[in-house]
Amino acid sequence: MTGLIAYLGTRPEVQVLGSAQHAQADVALVAVPRLGEEVAARLRRAAAQVGAPVVLVVDEPRESDVLTAVECRVVAVLPRATVTDELVLRSVLSAASGGGVMPPTMVAELLRHVERLQRQVVASEGGPNRLTAREADVLRLMADGLDTAEIAGRLSYSERTIKNVFYGITTRLNLRNRPHAVAYALRKGMI
Repeated sequence: MTGLIAYLGTRPEVQVLGSAQHAQADVALVAVPRLGEEVAARLRRAAAQVGAPVVLVVDEPRESDVLTAVECRVVAVLPRATVTDELVLRSVLSAASGGGVMPPTMVAELLRHVERLQRQVVASEGGPNRLTAREADVLRLMADGLDTAEIAGRLSYSERTIKNVFYGITTRLNLRNRPHAVAYALRKGMI
């Protein structure tokens, strides 16, 4: 990891910060043997405090870790055996611009999980007009007058995620804008 940090420090598009400056980071780079409970707990705390997306280098990524990784703001998972300086650099730059990098098996597991969640939401009481917990949280904070960046900070998500959640609500419920979405949710008792 020391060689990797030295390499990143030589790149003009990257500024390596010391551990005392972690709160100012745009992206966190973390290398661990595996994504266990202790590591996940530290990542959750860091996500709540700093909110920076994480590039995770792990010995052997497991499909079962994908949900924990997403919950911990991990946007890139790199198997240690495939890590090169250039791959880490591309992953850090991608994370900084709102992108991500995952092994194909983890992406497939994530897509299967999303599909299961969609089926559950549609099959649940209220059908497609029901809000998920995340959608309700976003609308509550909108009703409190917070803008997209403030909502993202409060919920430890990226602004892009908040915009996607809102787009999903307005598209699914055929709503025009934020005031319409908030008024609709209040009238229906959703928030």
